[in-house]
Amino acid sequence: MITIYRSREGVLETVPEIVSGCWINVVDPTSDEIERLVCEGIPQDFLTYPLDLDERSRTEREDDGKMLILLRIPYFQSQMVDVPYITIPLGIILTDQFIVTVCRYPNEIINEFTLGRVRHLSTAKRIRFVLRILLSTANLYLAYLREINRTVESVEDQLQLSMQNREVMELLKYQKSLVYFTTALKSNELLLERLQRAQLFRMYPDDEDLLEDVITENQQAIEMANISSSILTSMMDAFASIISNNLNVVMKFLTSVTILLNVPVIITGFYGMNVDLPLQEFSFAWQIILAICVGLVAITAIYFTRRRWF
Repeated sequence: MITIYRSREGVLETVPEIVSGCWINVVDPTSDEIERLVCEGIPQDFLTYPLDLDERSRTEREDDGKMLILLRIPYFQSQMVDVPYITIPLGIILTDQFIVTVCRYPNEIINEFTLGRVRHLSTAKRIRFVLRILLSTANLYLAYLREINRTVESVEDQLQLSMQNREVMELLKYQKSLVYFTTALKSNELLLERLQRAQLFRMYPDDEDLLEDVITENQQAIEMANISSSILTSMMDAFASIISNNLNVVMKFLTSVTILLNVPVIITGFYGMNVDLPLQEFSFAWQIILAICVGLVAITAIYFTRRRWF
């Protein structure tokens, strides 16, 4: 799908045709749509690279000045899948006349721009537009990392009383997401360093300052992802031991109860034999035997309690 936007007095408008200073948003394009854009002078490789979900962050430049910036952005799938948060490639193509964004899926970063959530947006200022996308990407990483931390804390409360593996498997899903995030953020960091060394963002001091902000936010996201991943790994190891310990406590309790129940069984088993036994001539023998059983059970229970076996 191809949608063409142009800003006018800070308001983003949809236009029917490609014009100078516009923004072309491409989402999961068909072969015909790719051919249309190729006819506008955009290299076909620049359009197909972002559609490969395994592409890494990098930049490419053609001899005629057209440039591709490929970065990894966070993407939320669903809480019901094995990996709720993943990363996908987003391609940003710069030409002399317009800017193009290419992605396989609709994503929250592009939605922020198309829905008018980004203030003072100008599609004609192509360099500033790229920086705003980079900054939104870093901020979205931070937002998703905070959501992951809140979810992990909720699962942690459930784990403290759990004896099953369900909560541990839930944590494993988010640990996978953190691995994806950490890898993508480090790849984006290398991309930003290359952009900082280039002359692309040195035309205007404000753009260079904004790039510094993007790098700072990206580094903060990297540190946050590393900390969250380390904490989650330690937590999973600790709670795996807790689950095993909880199971041992239950088994110890059940074993103690079984021993207590076997005490009267042993005594009454003897009196079930067809031989001469003590107290058999008394009519109230069963009461004496019952009292002995209760006393032995009480003594055993007290002994277990003092040894903390109960």
